[in-house]
Amino acid sequence: MKQLVIELSDAFVLAHRDDDVLPIAFVCGALAEKFAGVLQQRDTAFTSASFTLTDAAPERGVLEKEIRALLAKKYPSSEVGAALTVTLEEVADTPKTEQEQPPEQTPEKASAKEETERERDAARQESDPFAAFFGSKDEAEEAPLGADLPDIDDLVGCGELKSLFEELSLIAPVITENKTFDTVCYQAYLFAIGEGYGYTTYLSLLAAKLGDLGLRQVDRRAKIREEVLPPPKGEDTEVFSDIFRILHRVSTSGKAPVLSLDISEWISHVNTRLFRTLLLEIERNMRDLIVVFRMPFVDKEVLSGVRAAIADVLSLKVLSFPPLTREEIARCAERELSAYGFRFSSGAMEGFYDRIAEEKSDGRFYGLKTTKKVVRELLYQKQLDNARRGKNERTVTRRDTAALCATPATAQSGAAQLRELVGGERIAARIDEIIAQIELARADKSLGAPCIHMRFVGNPGTGKTTVARIVGKILKERGVLRVGGFFEYSGRDFCGRYIGETAPKTAGMCRDAYGSVLFIDEAYSLYRGDGNDRDFGREALDTLIAEMENHRADLVVIMAGYTDDMERLMLGNAGLASRMPYVIEFPNFTREELYAIFVSMVERHFKHDQDLFPRAKAYFESLPEEMITAKEFSNARFVRNLFERTWAKASMRCQLAGKGSVILTKDDFERSLGDKEFAFRSAHKRHIGFM
Repeated sequence: MKQLVIELSDAFVLAHRDDDVLPIAFVCGALAEKFAGVLQQRDTAFTSASFTLTDAAPERGVLEKEIRALLAKKYPSSEVGAALTVTLEEVADTPKTEQEQPPEQTPEKASAKEETERERDAARQESDPFAAFFGSKDEAEEAPLGADLPDIDDLVGCGELKSLFEELSLIAPVITENKTFDTVCYQAYLFAIGEGYGYTTYLSLLAAKLGDLGLRQVDRRAKIREEVLPPPKGEDTEVFSDIFRILHRVSTSGKAPVLSLDISEWISHVNTRLFRTLLLEIERNMRDLIVVFRMPFVDKEVLSGVRAAIADVLSLKVLSFPPLTREEIARCAERELSAYGFRFSSGAMEGFYDRIAEEKSDGRFYGLKTTKKVVRELLYQKQLDNARRGKNERTVTRRDTAALCATPATAQSGAAQLRELVGGERIAARIDEIIAQIELARADKSLGAPCIHMRFVGNPGTGKTTVARIVGKILKERGVLRVGGFFEYSGRDFCGRYIGETAPKTAGMCRDAYGSVLFIDEAYSLYRGDGNDRDFGREALDTLIAEMENHRADLVVIMAGYTDDMERLMLGNAGLASRMPYVIEFPNFTREELYAIFVSMVERHFKHDQDLFPRAKAYFESLPEEMITAKEFSNARFVRNLFERTWAKASMRCQLAGKGSVILTKDDFERSLGDKEFAFRSAHKRHIGFM
């Protein structure tokens, strides 16, 4: 049997995408009318169509001439010549039915056939980059979509997706009875969801649900295609060229693959003509695709604006996936741990929360993905501990979770920790004064709920972060805070990447810290004072101030930074200073304090020879005045770097000498001073600070 294939170029079709009838549809209709009974339409796509020919059909040349004449008449100002390709090919008379299977092959023949098919598929995918998306029509049917997917009811969070599934289950019998499948086929979805919250799994579940309910004929061989729309480039439609190519090559079998489009870069451009052009192209292919738009979890106003722009063209279901709550993280961790046959003991989750807080401290947390990662790390350490002790304990304890933290918990009281710090006496006195005032205000209800937010001002390395962590512990011990956790961020961590992302991100970070300390280092970076409308720092500050006021009795926000920069932050934001009434100044350490910090670090971790400390003392006493009083001097951080450099050199020396233990010596210290960041000119010469 002969098959006629008509193909039009992408450029020609795109040039007429706004016509009432697309070019390929026009050609098919005209040929069906002129050659009724001679040509039988077989398949059609956005840029191509195929027909089977009876014996009475004209020759290919005659048909091509007729097609060109039809197009030239319909599109007189267009260049039809290069846009049209007409081919004639032989095809099998009829496809084999399930009962007409070929005879069973021998293993040798089957192997050869499989190898040939693999080579053909590889060649096809090399020439067609989208073949993997749509799947091979020749390959065997894979496991049904959703066969290995979790039950939606077992998943943590995703409340709106569960509600959608209930809705679909309710309406499916009605749609099937009325045969109104277009009401679902032409429906797109918008997911507002962060990274690591199970998005790909949710896509698979959605497709499987639509298929299981008989609402869509889901292509169970096709992979889910996740595309990220590139940033806008004026009005150039080339920005969507790859997306258009995918849409134009959709199979017309009626079995819909899933196409995900991340529109994060287009949040502020959804009302442009270019984005509307994309939506119109999608609308023409909705019957052949399950389309899901993706964007980050944003505030309701921005989400509403995006929804309205898409809903102008497409029927749309909007699903929002908020960040996991503390309780949801616990449920996820417990479920993940139990899947391996382990369980948490009572109290162990507190240490797990501390580890999660550390994961969040850089402003990047990937929800379910990060939670599961921490569980796997915890399991590894638990099993390693079991192996060393010859045990097989399957209960994860508070000691196990605490050991996973970079800053392990200690039984020592907060007040004792504070007084152990070098130079901590003056800080301890100020903290005692602040806590006494807070406790008095809480005891006397007539005074109202006190603001317990603080400002820590001073140069780097003066102990602001360490003291903030201890303050949280003290406030928990004194009953001021109910949790006493510690969440550490830098100022810019609160800023989102896209419009509308900052406020919910900041609110979520504050929500995590309810009952605890929210420590913001370099807080002044939130306020730049340059009037830049695209800087999200102002939005983050506004949200922070609202959270500080609304949860003034259950959240301690401590902002830290340079003295001058923090003062500008307060002056540039009305109402912020009054909400942070407690100010603690952290002066630079003296030479004697820097030396004492070095001694405490060495004695806490290593053995040392008797000449090390005298040499170290002489070094710290000789530090130039302009160096240790400079704004850029890193204080205890400078000491820690010198200590770490010293033991690194000692470790290398002992390793080369074949010694099992490390002992720090005067020579190790001397070699460390040879590194440029610790070298300076003698006080008897002109000081130049760092070299």
